[in-house]
Amino acid sequence: MIMPSSQIKAIVVEDDSDLQYLYKTKLQHEGFEVAVANNGAEGLTVIEQMRPHIILLDLLMPHMSGAEMLAHLRAERWGSEVRVIVLTNISRDEAPAALRFLRVDRYIVKAHHTPAQVVRIVREVLNERSP
Repeated sequence: MIMPSSQIKAIVVEDDSDLQYLYKTKLQHEGFEVAVANNGAEGLTVIEQMRPHIILLDLLMPHMSGAEMLAHLRAERWGSEVRVIVLTNISRDEAPAALRFLRVDRYIVKAHHTPAQVVRIVREVLNERSP
């Protein structure tokens, strides 16, 4: 059984401040503890401090892309276990090839999903690992 939403820590790594606010607000409204980061480098710092259960990760960001951030995260022992949902507006075909080897739980095109659908997918991904 999954823990209550109020105990679930999530981070939204997204450089678009409007989208960042939208997803943060929706997740908080659903009871999640949520942090945000504006790029991959900042994301790694916040992730190390917060140790989230799940990461919503954009791919195209300044300073460090989502794929680069995920490669750094997966190289760390703890980071190899955290759940990751790629949340981007580039198609899977256009995604960096290295992403295939970095264990992404879901790949979501933002334009095709409402925030409510994203929250449902977050819950599904977290439930997949439950005993």
